[in-house]
Amino acid sequence: MAIAGLAFAALFLAATSSTASAAPPVTFVFGDSLTEVGNNNYLQYSLAKSNYPWYGVDYVGGQPTGRFTNGRTIGDIISEKLGISSPPPYLSLAQNDDAVLKGVNYASGGAGILNDTGLYFVITHFLEELCRVQIQRLSFDDQIKNFAKTKETIQSKLGEVAANKFCNEATYFIGIGSNDYVNNFLQPFLPDGQQYTHEEFIELLISTLDQQLSRLYQLGAQKMVFHGLGPLGCIPSQRVKSKTGQCLKRVNQWVLEFNSRVQKLLYSLNRRLPNAKLIFADTYPAVLDLIDNPNAYGEPNALCIFSHETDGPMLADKLFSSLFSAAHSPAPAPSH
Repeated sequence: MAIAGLAFAALFLAATSSTASAAPPVTFVFGDSLTEVGNNNYLQYSLAKSNYPWYGVDYVGGQPTGRFTNGRTIGDIISEKLGISSPPPYLSLAQNDDAVLKGVNYASGGAGILNDTGLYFVITHFLEELCRVQIQRLSFDDQIKNFAKTKETIQSKLGEVAANKFCNEATYFIGIGSNDYVNNFLQPFLPDGQQYTHEEFIELLISTLDQQLSRLYQLGAQKMVFHGLGPLGCIPSQRVKSKTGQCLKRVNQWVLEFNSRVQKLLYSLNRRLPNAKLIFADTYPAVLDLIDNPNAYGEPNALCIFSHETDGPMLADKLFSSLFSAAHSPAPAPSH
């Protein structure tokens, strides 16, 4: 049951071949800390920042850039494979900056599908008043609103017709949803995990995502790649809840359910929206293989796997080679 990486690869092949003798491909990136390149640095009250050592130690220049990694993000690696520069953070650009014509990154650490994801509240009693502190970030809704502003800038530069064509031909990479689990539903002190069953919560996520992707489409986004969630039950904050330190099977099962529902949603949107090419990039198996077989990646255990800048590209190369090798096969529709 997958809108498989086959279509993902086919889209890339089509994009690179069609632009080989013309303009380079343009990409717009949406997401969370996995793809952020520095937007949160420009949010004065954000506590979700990575602009301090040792972030960036393996990046060009060896300094922190706002990326939540010691090296490059998956977005940086995708850009390299497309032969283009990694798009700059939206908040770093002037209102009428020509750089928007080469792509923009809207991703923000702590962001989620839901607007209340990433909000942490510290409640204290001080002078008989309740005070709360918010982790400032750009939710997916915020990022879409910012893209709408970008399109207005593009229209002012190219004109309405050319701007619509420009946006239709660009590729939109979306990686969102991890924080809706890790920093929302799975947190016992936040209301969503208490208010909803998982079945109810996933319905809320998918219905919200449906509206958001439809809004992006209305703004001109026709070619979208949605990155599925990885095995969140295996990240340290979840494994520590296990007496044996193993991955939490229930959380991983919830992730698989989410990925399945997203695939069905994308299939439905492709049928409903003219000229839409929404595809699902399933990274779950590759990441789980990395965790289960760290020796294959030159590391003694999975906890070390991202300690070097070379490991991210190694995983990305394995993922992309498997996708491109079957690029000409038709993408199956999800089963119901």
